[in-house]
Amino acid sequence: MPPAGIVIDDNPIWVEATIEFENITWNHVGIRFKGNSSLNDTWGKGNLKLPIKLDFDQFEDDYPQTDDQRFFGFKQLTLSSNFMDNSLLREKVTADVFREAGVPSAYTTFYRVYIDYGEGPIYFGLYTMVEVVDDTVIEEQFTDDSGNVYKPDGWGASFADGSFTEEAFDKETNQDEADLSDILFLFDILHSEERLTDPAAWRKNLESIFDVDIFLMWLAVNTVVQNWDAYGLTFHNYYLYNNPTTGLLTWIPWDNNKALRDDIGHFPVLSPELTEVDDNWPLIRYLMDDEEYQTQYVENVAIVMNGPFEPEKMTETYRQLHELIMPYVIGDEGEIDSHTLLNSAGDFERALDELIEHVNRRHGELM
Repeated sequence: MPPAGIVIDDNPIWVEATIEFENITWNHVGIRFKGNSSLNDTWGKGNLKLPIKLDFDQFEDDYPQTDDQRFFGFKQLTLSSNFMDNSLLREKVTADVFREAGVPSAYTTFYRVYIDYGEGPIYFGLYTMVEVVDDTVIEEQFTDDSGNVYKPDGWGASFADGSFTEEAFDKETNQDEADLSDILFLFDILHSEERLTDPAAWRKNLESIFDVDIFLMWLAVNTVVQNWDAYGLTFHNYYLYNNPTTGLLTWIPWDNNKALRDDIGHFPVLSPELTEVDDNWPLIRYLMDDEEYQTQYVENVAIVMNGPFEPEKMTETYRQLHELIMPYVIGDEGEIDSHTLLNSAGDFERALDELIEHVNRRHGELM
């Protein structure tokens, strides 16, 4: 493990584990840590509530009996530690809001996690289990799961003019095929002179490779809920899926623990008008400079505020989920000091009020 302050360039190694759940055992399961700041910062503080990834047939070459081993249909799963989230709800709630708005997004649920690394089972805390995009998300939320899945990262993931590199578009599926023509096609169209000389032709061409409707709804949700760590501010935390059914690259959000937050200065969020977004983020800037797309975005914001992110609905959701997980976060059965990201039980209680205040404030600001 790296010391605090060191950026993690490579994934941690896989090791073998035995997983037990509801009296069922899975042997020779791959387990490793995951994340960057969530892993680096937590480890650097001597805390062991670390984000984890599981792969149930990672070692099938060594143990043929685990060939295509699945956990209730899942090959891989991630366990989010809910880093920087005293409510422990943001990862789940934000993904649910995206899906309700029609944006493909991973399903999540809560798990109490115990790990035995030689000293008996130790409670590592309450985690949010998140399905993996290139596993069950594309299987369950698309009619054809054979397309390219990309996990963009780095400057090229901004889609800024001249920023493309192959390294920025890591392929999660079809890795034996080096063809990135779909990504290159999107770059070419996005930066075509037609955007200014013939907007109608530009829109038609863009919509022939990119699911603009999904992106504009993602943009509306992401802006409404406020997110410190998404496109427009950071060069990661989204996937692109080339949906074979439509032939369109489709936006899939990822890693929502820093959503549902206000701008507090050193962690900015995007304004509803998106005027501060410049050409370094062309998927936002160019679409917002187009009158038709801007109108669609504004309409989407109203849809989100009156539906998936309606204050009374969200308040009920927050309260129900808070009550559900509370016994396993604080109290006698709650997280232990060495395996919790909370400073106090009071932080957990106050976080609920902050979420409720946030949704009501956003409704007042946007409606």
